[in-house]
Amino acid sequence: MSAVILIIDDDTDITNLLRIYLEAEHYKVHIAHDGEEGLKMLSRHSINLIILDVMMPKKDGILVCREIRQNNQTVPILMLSAKAQDMDKIYGLTTGADDYLIKPFNTLELIARVKALLRRSGYLQINKESSTECIICGPLEINKQKHTVSIDNTPLKLTAIEFDILCLLCSKPGRVYSSEDIFQLVWNEQEIYSSKTVMVHISNLRAKIDRALNGEKLIVTVWGVGYKVEY
Repeated sequence: MSAVILIIDDDTDITNLLRIYLEAEHYKVHIAHDGEEGLKMLSRHSINLIILDVMMPKKDGILVCREIRQNNQTVPILMLSAKAQDMDKIYGLTTGADDYLIKPFNTLELIARVKALLRRSGYLQINKESSTECIICGPLEINKQKHTVSIDNTPLKLTAIEFDILCLLCSKPGRVYSSEDIFQLVWNEQEIYSSKTVMVHISNLRAKIDRALNGEKLIVTVWGVGYKVEY
């Protein structure tokens, strides 16, 4: 069954180009040209991935992303923006986006990122044997087959990237992973390594776990080295 992708972008040249490339990969594509239309489409269709522009009329991509994440933590969101500054990138990721591309972008790179996000979200299973594993890590129970996390039997809502980072850290409690290790193992993209991207996702993940554990720390920062799970 083909993945269903929703493109929310007011630039018709870009949406038409992306439709051609995505349909060539056998994905089903829906297009919205402003934020409000995109949210309506999301409520009407079962969507597996969202490509979301930042600058749009009526409701911009930042607001749309925040609104989506209020109700849906799992659908992967790839943000597009003409802004290349690091703070813009961090701000975009903080809203709940899973990945970020700067315009103008290479269409083949976008397709590669779409495939990677779908794999991480569990839509495309490359290694079915590993996907059946269940990881118990202190109060956390991670079911890789169902793509769920619970703390003391209470579900914890995570994005696809946050889920993969948590699986990595919990697979070997006590081991310290550098930002570069995490990026290479989760994103599988050595050439565009960004420590700030990892930092933002770790911060978001840690905040969710800390709230669920009433302030108890599970992910520990080893200053100057990286991150580990400790319980």
